[in-house]
Amino acid sequence: MMFNGYNEGLVESIRIWLREDVGSGDVTTSVTVPAGHESKGVIHAKEAGIVAGMPVAQLVFEVVDPTLKFTPFVQDGEAIAKGTILAEVEGSTHSILTGERLALNLLQRLSGIATRTRSFIDALEGLPVRLVDTRKTTPGHRMLEKYAVRMGGGANHRFGLYDAVMIKDNHIKGAGGITQAVSRARANIPHTMTIEVETESLEQVKEALTAGADIIMLDNMAPERMKEAVALIKSKAPHVTVEASGNVSLQTIHSIAESGIDVISVGRLTYSFESLDISLDLGEKKVR
Repeated sequence: MMFNGYNEGLVESIRIWLREDVGSGDVTTSVTVPAGHESKGVIHAKEAGIVAGMPVAQLVFEVVDPTLKFTPFVQDGEAIAKGTILAEVEGSTHSILTGERLALNLLQRLSGIATRTRSFIDALEGLPVRLVDTRKTTPGHRMLEKYAVRMGGGANHRFGLYDAVMIKDNHIKGAGGITQAVSRARANIPHTMTIEVETESLEQVKEALTAGADIIMLDNMAPERMKEAVALIKSKAPHVTVEASGNVSLQTIHSIAESGIDVISVGRLTYSFESLDISLDLGEKKVR
């Protein structure tokens, strides 16, 4: 996802999220802060990490009030230290406080995903393996969360059920076997679309190879069995991409990568992360 100008879908989502939070109005601000009051809000990091979502936070404030001035001091993908000032937003205090929570929620979550991704990338240093995400994302936030993965140095797997064939255990059961599933898929998809098959044993790996899979996923295999599977695949079909998946952690990812696989998919990037602690504090107050 690029943020060069307004993204209509994202703007509409922000409006929906604001309606959820603001409803008929920010009661507390309206009864405590004088009309016409202006402030400068300073957005700062309370812990170190990787930033992601700065343009999204800016867009939130722009949707709330186009007259607000948002000044970023860091870029997405940048490593920041505790205490770093990320941005300033200046203008109506009512508008700043109305957009504060949504802007911070998105910025914190996306930065948390980027930070989590970077920790996995660091664990793979020196190994020629590609780290990718999965579809285990928050409903309605997939594009943003996959963007955050890229900002952390990772790459994206398929975006949905529509952009690649991925034959998993239940598809295999429904089709009557790997061979039947791959054959039917090949007969009904464009030549530009790939077919990936999830395997759990060497017997399934052999069947996927014979069936002509483009990508073979090794699901929840022990490292030694994984090495054996990779050697088998590369000896018979060097062009086939080998992916590892299933219970990948910071403690296991290095040994998995050493098996010779090409891609590691990690669901934890987008479903098991901690949001980065980021706050907004108002500076000196002034009244128009």
